[in-house]
Amino acid sequence: MVARMLRSVIGWPVRSHLPMLLAAFLLGNLLAILFSVVQPSSTFQLLQHYTYQETMASNGVRLYSIQTVPQNIVLKPITSNVSLTADYGINGGFFWNGDLLSIAVMNDQPLKGEQDDYGSGWYNIDYPKGTLVWDEITRHFSVQVVQDAHQIKVTDKQHYWAQGGVSMSLGRDAHWVDQALSEDMPAFDEARLRSGAVYDDRQNVWLVVTDKPCTVEQFRAAVVEKIGKGRLVDGIFLDGDGSSQMNTSQKVLKGDSREVYQMLALKRK
Repeated sequence: MVARMLRSVIGWPVRSHLPMLLAAFLLGNLLAILFSVVQPSSTFQLLQHYTYQETMASNGVRLYSIQTVPQNIVLKPITSNVSLTADYGINGGFFWNGDLLSIAVMNDQPLKGEQDDYGSGWYNIDYPKGTLVWDEITRHFSVQVVQDAHQIKVTDKQHYWAQGGVSMSLGRDAHWVDQALSEDMPAFDEARLRSGAVYDDRQNVWLVVTDKPCTVEQFRAAVVEKIGKGRLVDGIFLDGDGSSQMNTSQKVLKGDSREVYQMLALKRK
């Protein structure tokens, strides 16, 4: 019957080829089963919803960036070099002796400890500082200059994330230096490794790191020139120097190999 059906469909006798066809069918199914078995567990599969870019600005600063959507980002506490984690992403905000000195909050919960705890990620320590806020309800970014997460303005405190740093003040070129200095930007005029997070008018976000030292001004100028095709709205400087680290399938940057205590990671399946 199988032979008659195949002959009626493909128009040639298959009696002599039937064993070969059945063998091929069985082999194909066996290979499919084996392939499914050797695939890594979904626990270890990273979402690939990002675009990697490496580019050099006219001032000589080379930028390494991850472009993604805000829904694909999760803030994580770590005690490791970013390059040694199982996650793709970059370093987060400032820290000291394991304490988080920048806001790092998801759905109104700091990454380490409880609300109002020192070093938990609830505060931008010492000064109000630029904080990148994703409002999940309105689906819009903002940079808010705040000292603690109580001051963050979002539609629903159970649906947002916020990463502290220092304001880049994109689009406010006459005032960005004064603003960054008022937020106590470290090593402003010194050549250091740099990192930051910026977003555009379509709510795309870029996580950006350098592999060579540069000043804050050089880094900001390179970002404005090379990231976002002229559509950038705003962003923040993140921790720098040896803390500037990246992990992707295309590029791994270790900074000076130090441990950091927080990162912006891409979500897993």
